[in-house]
Amino acid sequence: MPQRFIFESSILDSVVGGHSAIDIPRLNIHSLEAASSFLLSYGFDITREDDLERLWYFHRRALVLMLEKLGFQDTDLPEVFRDRKKLGDIRQLLIFASSQNPEEQQLQRWACAIIRCMHVFVHAENDLFSSFSEEIQSQILTPFQNCILHDGNTHRTFMKSPTDQLDQVELMGFEVKPFKTSSSTVIKLLAKPDALAMKIFDKLGVRFVTRNLFDSFQVVRFLIKEDIISFPHIMPDQSSNNLYPVNLFMSVCDDLSHRLDTLDEKSIQEAFDQKLAEEGENVKFLRKENFFSGEDYKFIKFISRKLVHIKPQGGKEAFSFFYPFEVQIMDKSAHDRILSGPSEHQAYKERQRTAARKRLFPDPG
Repeated sequence: MPQRFIFESSILDSVVGGHSAIDIPRLNIHSLEAASSFLLSYGFDITREDDLERLWYFHRRALVLMLEKLGFQDTDLPEVFRDRKKLGDIRQLLIFASSQNPEEQQLQRWACAIIRCMHVFVHAENDLFSSFSEEIQSQILTPFQNCILHDGNTHRTFMKSPTDQLDQVELMGFEVKPFKTSSSTVIKLLAKPDALAMKIFDKLGVRFVTRNLFDSFQVVRFLIKEDIISFPHIMPDQSSNNLYPVNLFMSVCDDLSHRLDTLDEKSIQEAFDQKLAEEGENVKFLRKENFFSGEDYKFIKFISRKLVHIKPQGGKEAFSFFYPFEVQIMDKSAHDRILSGPSEHQAYKERQRTAARKRLFPDPG
């Protein structure tokens, strides 16, 4: 076949076919020179000692993740990859990952698995959060924390406006999601569908637990009204709401506005429940697909972005960038269900680990 008609289908699929490079079954690098050129294009110059040691660092991180977090056994991992001295040259990993020798099939699969882990670690540990975590956390989280008031006498928690004392929402809980360690980020990215494999928006976030469904929507209104979030910066394709459809919520609120004198919390909730029952199978929720969350995981979730401002020391010019964060809102009954049901955190994480293991070692095609 003429050379002009020979293409590498898996790489072409990665570049223009919408598939992730993580899922390429084999590289095509068969010399140390070709490996050096590939790595230089990737971002590492192996003639620089710092870059070379950084590659070995990501190699170690990958092995630790696979053996300590994903449940692979020491005895499964070929010794040549376990021992830096045995491998000798980090470029050999790329050559092993390119092998078409049937006798090296196991080595080839393990080399690809390690490189997949390394690749995701490189992306997870070279974003803006790695360099500016304190500034990002402070500028995103402080506005939320400033509106939370804990009443020591009654042991109750409220969202309160600093300018309008009547504007408040009682909460059952407020949590700051600790930023994800790179290991958990890598597992999550490996577990994602291939088209989303390098996207993660919830390294940082907050969760509000409300008394009831109506208060969950009051939290949204409060955050907008008090300019704690800027709604133009919300990423609409990342929003989920399987707590209660917006159109039905607005319809019930319109009905309730005409009978204010007869309302208490129970009758308000009953009105929302009745409307949902009336709609039956016509109810449409906004649920961004998540392969690892159970069906009982009902909540409002959105991803917003914050324009973070950095003022370097030493007279260097200030600069700014957008950084994403997650807001979750759920009522107490939904929160109680996820703590005791199949969406419990450990079960969720185990589903992710299972998917990540399969992603590292896909079934041979």
